[in-house]
Amino acid sequence: MPTDLPRKIIFINRYFYPDHSATSQLLSDLAFDLASRGQEIHVVTGCQLYGDPHAALSAEELIHGAHVHRVSTSRFGRTNLWGRMLDYLTFYLGATWRLLRLVCSGDVVVVKTDPPMMSVPAAWVVKLKRGVLINWVQDLFPEVATEMEVWGVRFVARLLRRLRNQSLQGSYATVVLGEIMAQRIAEEGVPSDRIVVIDNWADGELIQPIHRSENPLVREWGLEGKFVLGYSGNMGLVHEFETIIDVAEKLKFMRNIAFLFIGEGVARRWLVSEVARRKLTNVQFHPYQSADRLRWSLSIPDVHFVSLQRTLEGLIVPSKFYGIAAAGRPVIHIGDPEGEIARILNREHCGWCFPVGAVEDLATCISRLSMREQEVLAAGQSARRAFDRKYTRLHALSTWRFVLAAASRSTSLPSNSKTLEQPVVVGRK
Repeated sequence: MPTDLPRKIIFINRYFYPDHSATSQLLSDLAFDLASRGQEIHVVTGCQLYGDPHAALSAEELIHGAHVHRVSTSRFGRTNLWGRMLDYLTFYLGATWRLLRLVCSGDVVVVKTDPPMMSVPAAWVVKLKRGVLINWVQDLFPEVATEMEVWGVRFVARLLRRLRNQSLQGSYATVVLGEIMAQRIAEEGVPSDRIVVIDNWADGELIQPIHRSENPLVREWGLEGKFVLGYSGNMGLVHEFETIIDVAEKLKFMRNIAFLFIGEGVARRWLVSEVARRKLTNVQFHPYQSADRLRWSLSIPDVHFVSLQRTLEGLIVPSKFYGIAAAGRPVIHIGDPEGEIARILNREHCGWCFPVGAVEDLATCISRLSMREQEVLAAGQSARRAFDRKYTRLHALSTWRFVLAAASRSTSLPSNSKTLEQPVVVGRK
């Protein structure tokens, strides 16, 4: 098993520490872990925070041993489509210029998918400078945009896919989040022996199962004696909320059941207005919680919702599942019954799956679970056991070090390792 890491590793993502978005937290975990082991780490990122496009972050910083290079971009933020596209364009220009100055022969460059298509200019630079490229795919663009009917994308989707695929096909490895996403990538012509599945993760030391009787937020938010269904995280257009609100309305006369939404996102405004329109008193909203309160907020719900539009299966894998599992809570998944999260729930016996629109069946299930405490507890314990076995930060970072070491030696990725529970590379058994 390779143990020697590259001379220099360069990461690219629009967000990085101290930003608290999911992609930023995952990258920060990996970068700081490698830097703590003496590895030279550089991060090319933006000056914005996910929730604050006008944040003033330093252009150059050394954070926990990682050299952070923040490129100047426009600052329109996420609320305006054209403004966001201009933010992307200016990041492409700034990040590409920075890469040209940073990359040397043999350096490993790891490119995430925010902004989308960043792998294309990165691939050109890496080829020019004789580096090694690894793509870390969190979602597939332009497929997500075309499925969400983003204006104008369908006219250039074929060209964008071809450019994206060329950058993936020419890389040393493409890291994806699940088996279905791996299949999608392979269908695009990426050699299967260069597709690596590394699940996202959560901090299982910070987030631990906490009994609701020991949770101060239960009283603070007035949820004593309630069976709580929760949704925690980004409320985006890719998620499915109408089924949840329909169920909340159907169960509004069951005073022992409450629905809790924690987080922000473009769909939150619709949710708040819909709850007001339907005069639902069994629904609460709270903003994102700080890191020191995350273990409390994730432990309030007896059961968490995870949802995804069915057409986006394999294009996105909801990362919120890992924190929920760390908190020892089961999941109700609303989406494709054969999807990535649904497969995990069925395999690990830690949740229940429903297709979009199955309001009657879901309401019946929630009513039953509210009276079966032991069934819910057992499913939550199964979730934590699955987390400890497969989804810890320690496990994921170890796998990443393995892949990066192999890349530094330009050796083929082995199919398995004594330190891993399952094959790393999709194309080998």
